[in-house]
Amino acid sequence: MVLAAAVCWGTTGTAQALAPPGAQPAAVGAVRLLLGGLSLLGYAAWRGAFRRGGRWPWRATLLAATCMAAYQLCFFAAVARTGVAVGTLVAIGSAPILGGGIAWLRLRERPERRWFWATLLAIAGCGLLIAAGKSLRVDLGGIFLALGAGLAYALFTVASKGLLESQPPQAAMAAVFSLGALLLSPVFFRADLAWLVQPRGAAVALHLGIVTVALAYSLFARGLRGVPVATAVTLTLAEPLTAGFLGIFLLGERLTPPAALGSALVFAGLALLALGGGAAQPRREAG
Repeated sequence: MVLAAAVCWGTTGTAQALAPPGAQPAAVGAVRLLLGGLSLLGYAAWRGAFRRGGRWPWRATLLAATCMAAYQLCFFAAVARTGVAVGTLVAIGSAPILGGGIAWLRLRERPERRWFWATLLAIAGCGLLIAAGKSLRVDLGGIFLALGAGLAYALFTVASKGLLESQPPQAAMAAVFSLGALLLSPVFFRADLAWLVQPRGAAVALHLGIVTVALAYSLFARGLRGVPVATAVTLTLAEPLTAGFLGIFLLGERLTPPAALGSALVFAGLALLALGGGAAQPRREAG
């Protein structure tokens, strides 16, 4: 389920690139969160998910929502400055290392040796993908924004793991994304939203909200309940692999031999993790 969610997320940067001119990164992120949050809220209410949980962990909810709001701002700004491929690869490529370290310190989840090798392969592949081709743009400010997005995503995953221990996935994600959309609501008062009334703009917004948020995070939440944080975040490296292929086939980015090798390494890392028992229950350290 985490892999399926990552494939959905891999379409995010390409969808932003296909948005009409005038679609500001912050506005795109805010619209994505709003539509996704409303979709999740409606689905959770329809399933009666809010009636099945115990005491609500508001601290974890607020942390997850704040991190997701920060991720939107950092990620879409990074993609705008340094391109779809580089922005996505740096943001998601940094998240496994950060997520594994935070989960080890905070949740006492000690990653298995397989995770280290899988993450090393996948990150090496991401590095080759970033370095491949002169058509890719590397902007220092965009790189820092992408790293900020990776940190926000890692913290979001750790907070969500705690939230899912007491709440159903639908209710947990609905609360996180609705609150995240509320935190980003000031963006709507300053942004030009004229692009939303265009057919292409409306299609991009609906895709971002329904596919890359409502569907993707429903799948992710279900998968996260059964795997360690480090494993889940490494599996999401399928996102830059998806983004890279979409960039080639839809945006005209060139596939060079280093990029092909990088794609193969990412795929090998994911296969090692997914097929080698990566979905096992978390190993927690004593103490």
